[in-house]
Amino acid sequence: QNAALNAIAQRLRASKTGLAPENGPQGVFLLTGPSGTGKTETALALADELFGGEKSLITINLSEYQEPHTVSQLKGSPPGYVGYGQGGILTEAVRKRPYSVVLLDEVEKAHRDVMNLFYQVFDRGFMRDGEGREIDFRNTVILMTSNLGSDHIMQLLDEQPDATDSDLHELLRPILRDHFQPALLARFQTVVYRPLTQPAMRMIVEMKLNQVRQRLSRHYGMKTDIEESLY
Repeated sequence: QNAALNAIAQRLRASKTGLAPENGPQGVFLLTGPSGTGKTETALALADELFGGEKSLITINLSEYQEPHTVSQLKGSPPGYVGYGQGGILTEAVRKRPYSVVLLDEVEKAHRDVMNLFYQVFDRGFMRDGEGREIDFRNTVILMTSNLGSDHIMQLLDEQPDATDSDLHELLRPILRDHFQPALLARFQTVVYRPLTQPAMRMIVEMKLNQVRQRLSRHYGMKTDIEESLY
């Protein structure tokens, strides 16, 4: 996914060097494409590279926030309501770890009221929690994942294997416009993930097997050899 990773890296470099607007998070990205193409792995890698490890990855599965009342779960209940003072799942996580990668999974399934929460985050870098505190998101990197348009991407690449990233963005534009409100759509960068090639999948399998081999060695002192013919 070189093109996708380069797009993310370019935006983050601009933030680090002060070339990007100072308000808002370090970067806000919509990672779209078929399942199993490395979107979540990108979040893990960024948390490790930028903030020291997986503990700096805050994951929120937005498929669990399809009802309007779930807004309070993310930012905390207001005074007089059950749960006041306990904090929200998202706001408390960012308050305790302001330097982090925030992964908003399956963003297309969230209720519109939930998505409206993120206007001020994407725009100003703050979210007001249920207790009225401003939670600072300016040192976070926000990644949203979505399968919107995945079938169209697969079909286009089947018909035109050499389709460019511009072709894919052009294909997705009306689909995203139908789903996201224009004001929100203008506040994040869309990054398209292509289906993995056979060599890329082989490389991933080899990497995962090496991780298993290292764990077996570290925990049990086992030496393991895995024949290449198995993968």
